[in-house]
Amino acid sequence: QVQLVESGGGLVQAGGSLRLSCVLSGRTFRDYAMGWFRQAPGKEREFAAAISRSSVSTYYADSVKGRFTISRDNVKNTVYLQMNSLKPEDTAVYYCAADLRSSGVSTIGTRYDYWGQGTQVTVSS
Repeated sequence: QVQLVESGGGLVQAGGSLRLSCVLSGRTFRDYAMGWFRQAPGKEREFAAAISRSSVSTYYADSVKGRFTISRDNVKNTVYLQMNSLKPEDTAVYYCAADLRSSGVSTIGTRYDYWGQGTQVTVSS
């Protein structure tokens, strides 16, 4: 049974930074491409960033490109999302997800096999 547990969310002022972490347990972490998605109140879930199994490939939504950085540590079974220059529109619940099938990265939520419970990020203006 795969479990994903996110942490690192919180309240931050606009222009500030946060680093989200997500630990995978129950399976071999390096077998999974990983992604971060987010869902703001009243909106659909949207893709934010993804990283391939060996970190060779990364991909970002245009809305976060240049401000967010995804990385992973295959020894610690952890994927990170470093978020800088945060804006109020970044306020959302952030979810990490694990994709067993993709050889690269995927922006499509239905491609992912497992999801975390989410962590709230709130950016005040």
